[in-house]
Amino acid sequence: MVARVTTVAFEGIEAVPVDVQVLIAPGKAGFNIVGLPDKAVAESRERVQAALHASGLALPHKRITVNLAPADLPKEGSHYDLPVALAMMVAMGALPADAISARLVLGELALDGRITKVAGVLPAAMAANGLDKGLICPAACGAEAAWASGELDILAPDCLIALANHFRGSQVLSRPKPALKPADDVLPDLADIKGQESAKRALEIAAAGGHNMVMVGPPGSGKSMLAARLPSILPPLSPRELLEVSMVASIAGDLADGRLCDRRPFRAPHHSASMAAMVGGGVRARPGEVSLAHHGVLFLDELPEFTPAVLDSLRQPIEAGECIIARANHRVRYPSSFQLVAAMNPCRCGHAGEPGHTCRRGARCAADYQARISGPLMDRIDIRIEVPAVMASDLIAPATGETSAIVAERVAAARGIQVARFKAAGHDGVSCNAQAGAAMIERIAKPDAGGQKLLQDAAGAMQLSARGYHRVLKVARTLADLDGAETVGRLHIAEALSYRMAGGALALAA
Repeated sequence: MVARVTTVAFEGIEAVPVDVQVLIAPGKAGFNIVGLPDKAVAESRERVQAALHASGLALPHKRITVNLAPADLPKEGSHYDLPVALAMMVAMGALPADAISARLVLGELALDGRITKVAGVLPAAMAANGLDKGLICPAACGAEAAWASGELDILAPDCLIALANHFRGSQVLSRPKPALKPADDVLPDLADIKGQESAKRALEIAAAGGHNMVMVGPPGSGKSMLAARLPSILPPLSPRELLEVSMVASIAGDLADGRLCDRRPFRAPHHSASMAAMVGGGVRARPGEVSLAHHGVLFLDELPEFTPAVLDSLRQPIEAGECIIARANHRVRYPSSFQLVAAMNPCRCGHAGEPGHTCRRGARCAADYQARISGPLMDRIDIRIEVPAVMASDLIAPATGETSAIVAERVAAARGIQVARFKAAGHDGVSCNAQAGAAMIERIAKPDAGGQKLLQDAAGAMQLSARGYHRVLKVARTLADLDGAETVGRLHIAEALSYRMAGGALALAA
């Protein structure tokens, strides 16, 4: 008799069903796992055997074969421990086959029989719901799995004995409840920043439309402080966005205690990050920073210090909203619709263009430093601003700026207008102007006569590319939404062009 248990293999955030088949047959004693297992799966033999022994079950002195079907699909990770153990218990008669066959199973086993947490429980729960099956997962991941569906039958035991007692009727496992991570940490407030009014205005526009943004200024001018306060003015995740973000975090193993967080992700990798760390990859094709920042912010401080190849690898995720990792035997897709915010010095010494400062290398210092950023990447940045050094008088004066809560209200109102507009046009997946396609933005951001004339003149004078032209329209549409205007006017076009102009410190970078 062959015992069967359903589990999953992960391809990106997609959970592919895997059939775990166990056969206990006469012959020379042995325990073999086949079906393209990796090292972690192959080592599950020792963990399963020890966990069963700790639970009071001894393996029969027979030939045990475990097949993970389909056999040509690579199997990676330790979450196969629990399905293999349960399939063996069914084959040995310790568990009823009908109770296990109606559920999808995943979990890692400790040597004492405890079931420890694994990554990917939320996508697995979504797959179980789609297959009309229940779910058995570790107790530490139960709250995460409960978000998949309120009707999903979930068992979240902490050990093998508890699960066996549940099926015998001597113990009842209650269904776990979904949980949100409490927002106990206070986000930095915009009111803390003195001066930099133009930079704060640009930050509000970037938040309202989801636009990419780069800030150029000398050290200590407040670029990192501004970026750190962007999450405080962004709207919370919608239910759909929360689920997408949490599925990526679940695959990466970043959900603490299985609790979801409705705050938008804010990722700030160090400039020494490799390409695999940035866009994803490695032996198991894990999600990178661009995917972990899905529906959130990717902040790159000291932008030119990143390897040029790493920076250019961002071009495709920015444009397509997804990251595709190709391998010889499979192809993995991760969503990566993020907002890029970057900060950089004007040159290596950091003070180019400041009054009274003369660099020994002259203009070449800024040219060489900014040349590390390719033109195609800069063409994908909607807002480019200079952040000048803060004067002592600004620091001494009392803070008079608006708080993040006030700015967040305007941002939320503008985002609400955009969501309603795109929903009425039949584009439910688009939530901000930065995500709109070329044809759509030409329709919804058509300027008035004065704005159209200014845009035509500026497009020739500034030599705007087709992408640059549409990104100016996107920023102008966001400016109109902040003003509550139906039509994009000349003033909106003029301000959008001012953020696009590659003048001063950005001339060489564009």
